[in-house]
Amino acid sequence: MHGFAENAAGALTLEHISRRFGETLALDDVSFSVLPGEIICLVGQSGCGKSSLLRIIAGVDTADSGRILLGGGEIAGANRFVEPEDRNIGFVFQDYALFPHLTVEENVAFGLKKLPRHEARERAATVIERIGIGALAKRYPHMLSGGEQQRVALARALAPKPRILLMDEPFSNLDRGLRERVREETIATLRALGTTVIMVTHDPEEALSAGDKVVLMQKGRVVQATTGYEIYDHPNSLYAAEFFCPFNKVPGIYRNGRVETALGAFPATLGLPEGSPALACVRPQAFRLARSGQGLSARVVRCSFLGEIEQLAIKVEGADELLQMRTPDRIELKPGDHIHLTVEPGGVLVFPQP
Repeated sequence: MHGFAENAAGALTLEHISRRFGETLALDDVSFSVLPGEIICLVGQSGCGKSSLLRIIAGVDTADSGRILLGGGEIAGANRFVEPEDRNIGFVFQDYALFPHLTVEENVAFGLKKLPRHEARERAATVIERIGIGALAKRYPHMLSGGEQQRVALARALAPKPRILLMDEPFSNLDRGLRERVREETIATLRALGTTVIMVTHDPEEALSAGDKVVLMQKGRVVQATTGYEIYDHPNSLYAAEFFCPFNKVPGIYRNGRVETALGAFPATLGLPEGSPALACVRPQAFRLARSGQGLSARVVRCSFLGEIEQLAIKVEGADELLQMRTPDRIELKPGDHIHLTVEPGGVLVFPQP
């Protein structure tokens, strides 16, 4: 199915997209580009504008301002609007939206009506084979599991050879274990086909693991758009940091390029005036057990065994709030035990006090 690689011919560019619903500014000057063959994960809290943006790209809604280019050609702007059916953009919906009265092969062939019948059958058969759902071809949607329905929806969206594929929370209806397996298989298939993808998700782990680039949104604006590694290791705001990892937020004072806190002093390049309040955000996994008498003194308040890790709620001397610690080590502590800790500086991010 080398023909599917032509999906990569058209990258997408959004320029200053804004959309208002009454008093609500759902999208506020959104701009970013998608490279050919790139998988973009669009992520953020509910109501941040993710799904509104997908609808505008698909053409089922229009922006109040801005323009969209697909493969360098304008498909939406002040003086141009290409109808959804003429954009050659695929869409996989959250609920899959399969036609219940059609078989799997009829569902997959549904978007191929412009082709001669024999060619449509061949195209549908090819994509069914490529997605690995040949055994399901004669079945109806109600006879399929959630994972099978998801693959059928993917095949139907890919059959017309879209220039870009939009996916709206495509794995959220699946059980956790199945979700990870289906996601990995789907992403591997899309990469093999060279498909350009924008996938909406609210799951931070999914965004980090699936995307070549992560576009984080907040209240209709793009907060940060970069690789998963970069946005996790170097978030540009407290919002970005907290979205991808829970933190212990420890107040401190900024002096001489460091933030002084109850847990110690940590390097910071904030450009704040000397003596300004700041926030040290300590990842739960940044704590390390130390020998007695070394490091910070702490008392265990709660213990939770979570399988791969143990999570502790600890009270550190000098810190006002309980802190969360996570470790892969079987440390077999119990509430009331006293421990000593050090903090890995690489697990600490520093921001101005909000």
